[in-house]
Amino acid sequence: MIPRYSRPDMVAIWEPATKFRIWYEIEAHACDAQAKLGVIPQASADAVWKAKDVEFDVARIDEIEAVTKHDVIAFLTHLAEHIGSTEARFVHQGMTSSDVLDTTFNVQLVRATDILLDGLDRVLAALKSRAHEHKDTVRIGRSHGIHAEPTTMGLTFARFYAEMDRNRNRLVLARTEIATGAISGAVGTFANIDPAVEEHVCEQLGLRPEPISTQVIPRDRHAMFFATLGVIASSIENVAIEIRHMQRTEVLEAEEFFSAGQKGSSAMPHKRNPVLTENLTGLARLVRMAVVPAMENVALWHERDISHSSVERTIGPDATITLDFALHRLAGVVEKLVIYPDNMLANMNKFRGLVMSQRVLLALTQAGVSREDSYKLVQRNSMKVWEQGADFKTELLADPEVTAALSPAQIEEKFDLGYHTKHVDTIFARVFGKD
Repeated sequence: MIPRYSRPDMVAIWEPATKFRIWYEIEAHACDAQAKLGVIPQASADAVWKAKDVEFDVARIDEIEAVTKHDVIAFLTHLAEHIGSTEARFVHQGMTSSDVLDTTFNVQLVRATDILLDGLDRVLAALKSRAHEHKDTVRIGRSHGIHAEPTTMGLTFARFYAEMDRNRNRLVLARTEIATGAISGAVGTFANIDPAVEEHVCEQLGLRPEPISTQVIPRDRHAMFFATLGVIASSIENVAIEIRHMQRTEVLEAEEFFSAGQKGSSAMPHKRNPVLTENLTGLARLVRMAVVPAMENVALWHERDISHSSVERTIGPDATITLDFALHRLAGVVEKLVIYPDNMLANMNKFRGLVMSQRVLLALTQAGVSREDSYKLVQRNSMKVWEQGADFKTELLADPEVTAALSPAQIEEKFDLGYHTKHVDTIFARVFGKD
């Protein structure tokens, strides 16, 4: 991912130096286990750890790989340059390249997940804070983009909070799913390496041994992981789309914070565009772009092939780096989002009480009018508001068929805004808990 959409901590996980450090740790821990089993001399295992403070030369490894055409062999050759060929002959004993590559990839994904969880926590905190701040800030709810019935800005934030909270639970599960390692040798049979080596290496790296691998860790785990990232990205877009709508000039119920000196357009000095949330919509597409390839990686030939390898070298860093950036960008947008309650009320009242139509409909049915006739009565008065700019309540009070069923006081009562917000506390308790 390009630096523009990257944060340093996440980028560091995917740096070649980090990868080689994990490769080294896997090999060194495996040597410890092999020595304990008596497979290799303890002195040779100890010698491997003499390189624990070595800064592996990425350029040198690349140079060797240019000849060997094999990245793990290139690394092992470079490691031997530091610990000596005599001791290095015991490194990688009974292992295959995928033992190192797959276990490392999962270590990186686990570490990336921990950073993503921190980002989600920041988003959740921002949404919760703004939800309570605007719990009673009334705005119009919309379906199909059209005015429906009153809701509150707090409920909008609470809805997004609940969605992101589900995403957090999904990501925790995805972390568990991906936190396995395999040191099982060629085709995964442990023919040339004891399962105890795998158990030791995994314990040292904070992983669980893969119950059964072939020559690779099963890719359904990775498919689930990247699918989870895709869902989180879609939820980010869900919030971004709502904010983009609210910032439209003719709506202007909220807008992204516009800092001093910020410019909105090279041509039109008046512009204040929702650039951050538009950017989030685009970033969400990039994260979701990893989902289908991850699904297609599940089906590999027999005990292994490397059709998944090139895919994962790209989607691993790109999806996690992009999602990490997007989570923190979203959190910043929500934290600084400028809310306009007066505009929300003005928008809700734009069609002169029309949003109370369902209350009138229900009241007429309760008064004994059939549902079909009630609907006709309410709709014909509603259309005068849409088409002529009339006042809904005034039209109802002037309709003899309506007033034959409902008194003026009963009609007036149906326009009480508080009716629509009476269960806000109940919903908040469900989302945030009773405290």
